[in-house]
Amino acid sequence: MALWGGRFKQAASAQFKAFNDSLPVDYRMAVQDIQGSMAWAESLHQVNVLSADELSRLQAALADLQQSVAADPEQILTSDAEDIHSWVETALIERTGDLGKKLHTGRSRNDQVATDLKLWCKETGGELLVALVNLQQALMDLASRESATVLPGYTHLQRAQPVTFGHWCLAYVEMFDRDIGRLKDTLYRADTSPLGSGALAGTAYPIDRENLAERLGFRRATINSLDAVSDRDHVLELLSSASISMMHLSRFAEDLIFYNSGEAGFIELSDLVTSGSSLMPQKKNPDALELIRGKTGRVIGSLAGMLVTMKALPLAYNKDMQEDKEGLFDALDTWMQCMEMAVMVAEGLKVNRVRTLAAAQQGYANSTELADYLVSKDIPFREAHHIVGEVVLAAIEAGHALEDFTLAELQKYSERIGQDVFQHLSIESCLDKREVLGGTSRAQVQKTIEHIQSGHHTTLNAQVLGAPGKGQIQHALKQVQQRLNAQRAEVMCVRRARMTDVDQLLGLVTYWSDAGEILPRSRDNIIHDIQNFVVAEVDNKVIGCASLYIYQTGLAEIRGVAVDANEQHKGLGTALVQYLLELALEIKLDKVIVLTYTPEYFAKLGFAAIDKSTLSENIINDSEFFSHKSADDEVAMEYLLNITLG
Repeated sequence: MALWGGRFKQAASAQFKAFNDSLPVDYRMAVQDIQGSMAWAESLHQVNVLSADELSRLQAALADLQQSVAADPEQILTSDAEDIHSWVETALIERTGDLGKKLHTGRSRNDQVATDLKLWCKETGGELLVALVNLQQALMDLASRESATVLPGYTHLQRAQPVTFGHWCLAYVEMFDRDIGRLKDTLYRADTSPLGSGALAGTAYPIDRENLAERLGFRRATINSLDAVSDRDHVLELLSSASISMMHLSRFAEDLIFYNSGEAGFIELSDLVTSGSSLMPQKKNPDALELIRGKTGRVIGSLAGMLVTMKALPLAYNKDMQEDKEGLFDALDTWMQCMEMAVMVAEGLKVNRVRTLAAAQQGYANSTELADYLVSKDIPFREAHHIVGEVVLAAIEAGHALEDFTLAELQKYSERIGQDVFQHLSIESCLDKREVLGGTSRAQVQKTIEHIQSGHHTTLNAQVLGAPGKGQIQHALKQVQQRLNAQRAEVMCVRRARMTDVDQLLGLVTYWSDAGEILPRSRDNIIHDIQNFVVAEVDNKVIGCASLYIYQTGLAEIRGVAVDANEQHKGLGTALVQYLLELALEIKLDKVIVLTYTPEYFAKLGFAAIDKSTLSENIINDSEFFSHKSADDEVAMEYLLNITLG
């Protein structure tokens, strides 16, 4: 049954229904729709629309429905419901009767679909981040294997200067690193909750939208209801991120297709990612790479289509926006599939080092070295460039390399050329001179690899990589989220504390310790522990703080999370905690603990409750209990870092 039929005298035609219904596409957001409904039910209870008993029954029915969907998501497609929202509501009414009809109070499908889609984008974006990191690691591994392998470098597809194969790999590591940055930026901006915006003007019920956003895992609620229901920038940005990354993948594929050709013969692709010809038995075709190159147009087409769809839409919601999901889902699926295939290509790739070296020695790739040599003999570069051009022309006519000239033959072009010239014309010399940061020397390539693997780069810690099973994916997503949250902290100006912050820190700590929420600290104590504090700052004003107290090797405690009373519910406390978790990860701690009276808050950040009696006595003694709070109410929780994955 349609959710909007009361105003109509006739049912929609079957042809229109098939044209209008979006369930075959948006059924993928079933879990997100159920999660949004659970949070909305809680909000309705808070404003007395639902009783405690009604809330409990709805939550139980929704949880049951979520389990059913997780077990068999395809069941949804057997329904004739208009969209996923209709399906969830109908299924809920079947389970709870008329109670299920109350859930949509104060809510519109406009803010509902906007919320569902953002939740889906956040989850999928995390998985895409993991895939990007896996791809980077595959290229890092290939760079390590081939760090010393000579490869001709090209400009205009003409042999230019020798590089190493490892250097070529690291060029794509850099490209995919920028893709990670773009995707993280996109997910940060998408992390706002539209729920409670109604159809366009906001809900008429006094919903605490910031609290609702927090319960759904968003950093904050949207500000304007018109924009909230009609905003699809996150779709466009995801499609843009996918398109740019697919362009990088296509360039990667094109290089390898050329390197794999009979004319080059630089590499051999694994049988796992190639196919043969139905007619010519000798063929081994680079189909995986050609498909990556081909599918790039498909992803870019989705971006173009969505831009055109949105370009002239008036505020607020319009049915045109139903077209947002099919292209998005397909594009992100394609991006994921292509990244996974590129990993397989890199892992199985074999380099023909004899062919790559021979090619690098041809094409007069050492001409620039001869010009630089002449410059070292006090010949202006432009004159040196002209002299070397004449030498190259003579070498082409003679049919041999520059280094095959005799000294006497070279001195016909410049008397300043000496016997030492030949040591500058070797491939080894060409490579070794490129020692500058970002250069192609073997030593520099190795430094770059070590720099990235040590964690001083956007690339994630290698320990979360590899062929991910379910457990690995979950842990990798947690690591990705920590990186994402560290970026959020930077946007909010979260930083290490300074001595100039002491008085503002004291004011925050005193306010909340007087309120009985955190342990009191003296000014001297804050000064002594200043290196343990981080602060949130806006316009040079400290509006939040927290500290990381290290007890022993591998263990630390988060203490004194405090946010200015006028800056509550803006995600600052979360940003401070996540900044400290990121710091703990960077300094290789194993575990972070917290002793808290608000375990539900820390549970949302990934902490798990533990038995307080398992903590050492000195930790318990350090945590002085408030006289007006029971020690029995204090909960010990832990956050595990640097988990070794099997």
